[in-house]
Amino acid sequence: MAVKIRLKRLGKIRAPYYRVVVADSRTKRDGRVIEEIGKYHPTEEPSLIEISSERAQYWLGVGAQPTEQVAALLRVTGDWQKFKGLPGAEGTLRTKQAAGDSSAAIEAVHAEAEKAKAKAAEKKSAAKAEESDEAEAEA
Repeated sequence: MAVKIRLKRLGKIRAPYYRVVVADSRTKRDGRVIEEIGKYHPTEEPSLIEISSERAQYWLGVGAQPTEQVAALLRVTGDWQKFKGLPGAEGTLRTKQAAGDSSAAIEAVHAEAEKAKAKAAEKKSAAKAEESDEAEAEA
């Protein structure tokens, strides 16, 4: 039996997401699969790629052939380099910013607002000082 590692399409029209699956090469694209080993969401920024490295290594080791798209994903995650024994096994996968940065962002916005308030207060006091100087000069 010829086994392929390929993508199984899910999602709505123009909003796809995929599962990385191991399937017989004769089955339909979204048909019966042997095992699901990961997922791929191309519409997110950066794209979400989660592949079980252990299972990918197993299936590559027993002769499963990845499609072009899956081979590219395996290169990004570093699993292909690990399988072939090439340098760069850490991959080039980018991840989203951590959620903990939201508190730092809130602090930065708060500090910026305080600076803006202080600047407005300085302008207001300078304008009052000019008015009082003009009133004294007239008197």
